[in-house]
Amino acid sequence: MTTPPTADRPGTIWGLARRHRLLLAGGLLLGIVGVGSTLVQPVIVSDLIEAAGAGDPVAGIIVLLGALLLADAVLSATQGYLIGKAGENIVRDSRVLLTGRVLRADLAAFQARRQGDVHTRLVSDTSLVKIALSQSLAQIAVNGLVVIGCVVMMAWIDVWLLLLALGCIGVASTLSLWLARRLRVVALRNREETGEFGADLHRVLSALTTVKAARAEEREQAGIGRLAERVRRSGVRVSAYASVLTPAMNVGLQASLAAVVGAGMARVATGSLGLADFTAFVMYLFYLVSPLVLVFMSIAAYQQGRAAIQRVDELVGIPQEDDPPAVAISASGPAAAPEPVPAPGPAGVGPAVEFRQVAFGYGEEGRDVLAEVSFTVPARGLTALVGPSGAGKTTVFQLIERFYRPRRGSVLLDGRDIAALPLARVRGRVGYVQQDSPVMRGTLRENIAYAAPDATEAEIRDAVELAGLAPVVAQLPDGLDTVLGDQGTGLSGGQRQRLCIARVLLQKPAVMLLDEATSHLDSDTEAALREVLDRVSRRCAVIAIAHRISTVVDADHIVVLDAGRVRDRGTHAELYERDELYRRLAATQLSGRPAAVAGRQDAAAGLQ
Repeated sequence: MTTPPTADRPGTIWGLARRHRLLLAGGLLLGIVGVGSTLVQPVIVSDLIEAAGAGDPVAGIIVLLGALLLADAVLSATQGYLIGKAGENIVRDSRVLLTGRVLRADLAAFQARRQGDVHTRLVSDTSLVKIALSQSLAQIAVNGLVVIGCVVMMAWIDVWLLLLALGCIGVASTLSLWLARRLRVVALRNREETGEFGADLHRVLSALTTVKAARAEEREQAGIGRLAERVRRSGVRVSAYASVLTPAMNVGLQASLAAVVGAGMARVATGSLGLADFTAFVMYLFYLVSPLVLVFMSIAAYQQGRAAIQRVDELVGIPQEDDPPAVAISASGPAAAPEPVPAPGPAGVGPAVEFRQVAFGYGEEGRDVLAEVSFTVPARGLTALVGPSGAGKTTVFQLIERFYRPRRGSVLLDGRDIAALPLARVRGRVGYVQQDSPVMRGTLRENIAYAAPDATEAEIRDAVELAGLAPVVAQLPDGLDTVLGDQGTGLSGGQRQRLCIARVLLQKPAVMLLDEATSHLDSDTEAALREVLDRVSRRCAVIAIAHRISTVVDADHIVVLDAGRVRDRGTHAELYERDELYRRLAATQLSGRPAAVAGRQDAAAGLQ
């Protein structure tokens, strides 16, 4: 396992935010300039009142005031857009980073976490990170300056009166209503795309061992990254509309207030200085209310965001299986590095797999599930692992796939310790048919070619035929292009199992692991599969966890496990004669067996 990488420093999310510091700084700078524009407006209005009272020309002042109002609106909208875009970029980068970390996570560390919590951190917490690192901090800084500036100016004017001025804001209200409707549409689209991102992420996480076994981390990260990019783009559109909505209302309120002041001044021909100061004070009062509310709201949002940042950084620190390849994140989304090609192994020279004094336990303090396990698997032929439940059979497979590392001893693949081999080579040489037969949402073709996405149509058809899946494909409405639901909805347990076998056959592994591969098959299909395994075992090593005696009868080598130790090794006839546990397991599993299998077993037992 490797230590967690960082974007720029141990606080990874802050490091990601620094990548977009130009957008953040630009938005903050525009906000500060906007504050100056806002604070000077009451002064200009006061000058306008004095000029009107004195009978001086006011056209220039009116033009200046209009320019300031327009500049204030443009600065506020641009600032909101830049901050929003930076926030969406931070969300996109953090989601792509977290996806890569989770896909390459050490399996023990990942399984120790609740998958729902991982999903929440990836989807919801990253959204709160955007609010904390961009919107909240900017709102606190900019609106805080507005509040301070208004308080200072109001203290300088020293007026005790209050004025309630509401103007006609029909145009601004109409524009704001249209913006609100558009905002609702784009926000709904953004939530839908966020839901798609979460659903696809759950699809991958629910079959993470299959992703790892198929060496599909890069492809899955790239695919999820593309969904994250779609969410980012729709989120930027949400930010664009949201950033214009508030300024539009502010323009209407400010314009109405100026109109009320102008109308009042028209009625007061004397041009009293006190009235001008009074009007300026009222404007500052109006400018104070909204920013003050926003400051407190932003502080609350920032506190929530800080918790989200901590949760996201904790997930970034999840232990990794191996050093991940670099993933470039650009404006168009993440670009995945090419899939490594497994190096060819020796042609049947030496054992395919060897366990040397292997001990393993789940968790640092857990008891040993395997203890001093040693055995070899020839480069050709069928090797069966048998033993009672809890003997450690599936754990053996997980160590071969390097989902876990042994506490002591070593596991060799092609004569080399798998701890020293790249993961891509290990999982390229080993194909794994899991007991629960995981199938993902997508077409049948996509599921079969999952571990070999570049396979030709002929290779896919051959794998389908070898796995006995051809009759199933022929009955489906769209053949290989039939869309399957989550967890392979639409296929029976046996059909899902054959699909998984076809997937591994297409991978053309040097070692094939079958974890109860025949458990959901009927007798006819099982007999056909045994013939397939017989052909496959002539060109590679096949290791099968066997609960059915039919698999054991066909095995060239049998390893009996009991309580995490190798109890005995040999052929079926040898073990049936000398090992009491094996004889009991065989006799128990013969009950209810197909007649053809029973005949073969009886004949084999009769050789004793």
